[in-house]
Amino acid sequence: MIIVLKAGATPEEIESVVGRIRQAGLEPQVLRGTERTVVAALGDERLLQSVPLATLAGVEEALPILAPYKLASREFKHDDTTISLGNLVIGGKKIVLMAGPCSVETQDRLISIAESVKAAGATILRGGAFKPRTSPHAFQGLGEEGLEYLSEARRKTGLPVITEIMDPRDLPLIMAHADIIQIGARNMQNFRLLSEVGAQREKPVMLKRGLSATLKEFLLSAEYILAAGNTQVMLCERGVRTFETETRNTLDLSAVPVLRKLSHLPIIVDPSHAVGKSCFVAPMAKAAVAAGADGIMIEVHSHPQEAYCDGDQAVLPADFTRLVGQMRRIAQAVDREI
Repeated sequence: MIIVLKAGATPEEIESVVGRIRQAGLEPQVLRGTERTVVAALGDERLLQSVPLATLAGVEEALPILAPYKLASREFKHDDTTISLGNLVIGGKKIVLMAGPCSVETQDRLISIAESVKAAGATILRGGAFKPRTSPHAFQGLGEEGLEYLSEARRKTGLPVITEIMDPRDLPLIMAHADIIQIGARNMQNFRLLSEVGAQREKPVMLKRGLSATLKEFLLSAEYILAAGNTQVMLCERGVRTFETETRNTLDLSAVPVLRKLSHLPIIVDPSHAVGKSCFVAPMAKAAVAAGADGIMIEVHSHPQEAYCDGDQAVLPADFTRLVGQMRRIAQAVDREI
């Protein structure tokens, strides 16, 4: 249930509503907007049936949230959520570009790639220090050493860093190095991890859609992070598994407008993991801009034939530069910027 406060509701009136929700055995979450304050009551709404919230001082109306994902829904928050990262805004008019290698390999190579993608227009550096791999014998990432390389690349280029977490035990280490925490597709329903990451409220989280997840399941996973207290959540469509074998996965671009209707959270598209082949990345990245994505994540590598993982889907720096120019023109056509 959401309780909409009147414009100008006093702090005492808001606290009274919060207190009544807690007394009923539910968890209140307060969302302060520019004109209105909304309080969400999380839990079994049947416990509120005998609580006259609509009659409390300062309350305009009390409404049930019909969607199972309460905090992620448009019913809870009508306006689009934006996430600020220094001077960078995710979810605004400007589309953010996340680029870099799939995995961190060497410090020199990472810094070289970071400098090239920044020059092309990238605003966030991506790179995996911990890599979830299908085979236990495949390269698993450099771990803490890789995180240190990412920090050095940020120091040299000024680009904020996004990297993936796989284990809640690594959270303090990743918090020390990353600007955005990524939860990968294979961990979308690792509810312990979602809650642990959500409990830290300092840094944004990008949640990737699971390999075979419905959008409802995707949003319910985001709900775990939001319910734990972190409101800085973005959703990433990275392709789902279908019967098609010509691409690694099938990029579900219809997810972008559907998620826009269902949720207020920013939407990122990762065409690299979706198609799995570098020759298909550019067309799908451009299509994602046209579909309304708030950000595009692209794997870029200076020597893809030598990449420790996923070299087939990495584009060359020169090709990324060309692609950014093309995406800029498409962004202008849909009243956005890159």
